[in-house]
Amino acid sequence: MTEPLVERMRGFGTTIFAEMTALAVRTGSINLGQGFPDTDGPPGMLAAAVAAIEGGGNQYPPGPGLPELREAVAAQKKERYGLDYDPETEVYVTVGATEGIAAAVLALAGPGDEVVAFEPTYDSYAATVALAGARLRTVLLRPVQGRFTFDPDELRAAVTPRTKVILVNSPHNPTGTVFTRDELAEIAAVCRDRDVTAVTDEVYEYLTFDGAEHVPLATLPGMRDRTVVVSSVGKTFSVTGWKTGWVTGPAAHVRAVQTVKQFLTYATGGPWQHATAYGLRAELPWVAELRASLERKRDRLITGLEAAGFVAYRPQGTYFVQADIRPLGYSDGVALARALPDAAGVVAVPTQVFYQRPEDGAAFVRFAFCKRDEVIDEAVRRLAGLGRDRARA
Repeated sequence: MTEPLVERMRGFGTTIFAEMTALAVRTGSINLGQGFPDTDGPPGMLAAAVAAIEGGGNQYPPGPGLPELREAVAAQKKERYGLDYDPETEVYVTVGATEGIAAAVLALAGPGDEVVAFEPTYDSYAATVALAGARLRTVLLRPVQGRFTFDPDELRAAVTPRTKVILVNSPHNPTGTVFTRDELAEIAAVCRDRDVTAVTDEVYEYLTFDGAEHVPLATLPGMRDRTVVVSSVGKTFSVTGWKTGWVTGPAAHVRAVQTVKQFLTYATGGPWQHATAYGLRAELPWVAELRASLERKRDRLITGLEAAGFVAYRPQGTYFVQADIRPLGYSDGVALARALPDAAGVVAVPTQVFYQRPEDGAAFVRFAFCKRDEVIDEAVRRLAGLGRDRARA
């Protein structure tokens, strides 16, 4: 029997997150690989979801999303960023940000087109571009003075007459970079000069550290009407399992996304939408406390990683620390990640799986710090043994 999977998807197997989480379960290891918190979001918001379920909100909501959530999203964009969106025509609810990104790419790019993204890329980007039948072109983010950044000349060279979309993820997973205004201005100039649409993944918009400012690309001159913004509730409120996201942008672009999304999943769970609307209106002080807590956890993990012999890059946002494995004598992140559960009882994600050329990221593994302090401390204790063992070898 011939291979049933279409050719363009044959390079994609089980996601690295599923593989490493299964490895953590099988070995009883501490899972610092997949980025999900081990504590729940604000109690008032959880109660709002329960009330919506018990109140009968369990049937199909409107396809574009509940009006109360679309209004809450529009109000958040206006208050936080000064961006005006019509909740009726310029806000659309999706099954998490992953579906929002997929629907946007499928709507805006097709066979023969190109999509540009910054590498390492979140793993769904390459698969989504392949589903669209388009080609992914990447611009490398490289460590420079303690943070990952890009060369503007390489960005301009990556954009061709076939480019339809530039995917921009800031705060960036997996590097933790928060693009500066100057970096965003370079991206905006390319979009304007080449008549390209930007799709921005802003799921970590509230989770920035050390005073780093998240600046939506849509706020830059000329970009509001050529940017599709994707965000979600999961990271902001520590409810990653709710899979509730939204797309904002010009009405024509949002209609394009809707045309695709309505045939992927018609609607998103109603109770989560009710609760998310409540959260955006009433629970943002809780998010500020979460951000401060995550900054402390980041520092706690980095101190331990450095003591174990890694070189750790201090992220400006997200849940993740990039750790250079070469000082410990390793050169293959996949091999180390697969060995870590037996060697140290800890699971990380190898960064090289986020690159088209794995060798570009072979020196790094990604650790998540969105865990309880005692979990981070125990993981650090175990990793310290890895460094000692390597030193004796």
